[in-house]
Amino acid sequence: MSKGNGQVDQQNEMLEHELPEADPSDGFEEKTATAEAPPRAGAELEKLRSERDNLLDRLARLQAEFDNYRKRAARENDDFRQYAVGDAARNLIPVIDNFALALKNTSGSPEDFRKGVELINKQLQDVLQRLKVERVPAQGEPFDPRVHEAIEMVESNEVPDNHVLEELQPGYRIKERLLRPAMVRVAKNH
Repeated sequence: MSKGNGQVDQQNEMLEHELPEADPSDGFEEKTATAEAPPRAGAELEKLRSERDNLLDRLARLQAEFDNYRKRAARENDDFRQYAVGDAARNLIPVIDNFALALKNTSGSPEDFRKGVELINKQLQDVLQRLKVERVPAQGEPFDPRVHEAIEMVESNEVPDNHVLEELQPGYRIKERLLRPAMVRVAKNH
């Protein structure tokens, strides 16, 4: 038996001399037993660290680029809004001037005043048309909850069931975007 234990002890001693000690700083507990593996593993580890550093650097640059893009887009969006509001205001200024003139002219007849207000209303409608603002069709149309706001249901045979009987306040939209729904009374047939 002593012979068997001696052989095992000799084999363990040989293995201990062949295996390098583990370096706790590299995170690995064991290394391979061959003499060529540590240099290749070290080079491969260095290559992986280099790739990791390059990817982290690239990620940081992409994050910075995206942040700059987001800030630039927000700034451009804000500039666009300011120009759009400026354009709308520029179109409304002559209408405001005409309102001021109408209010100053108190010596005219009621008919002249009415004609002046009608002209101002026409000017406002033209401004809305230039701004691509459309009136939502309502009177006599089928009730559509996406563009109409029903104030009440009225029993009537003047229009078909569930159609707009009367428009109380016009609705407006720009293309498909609703600015304000039309307030309506809806017909309810028996």
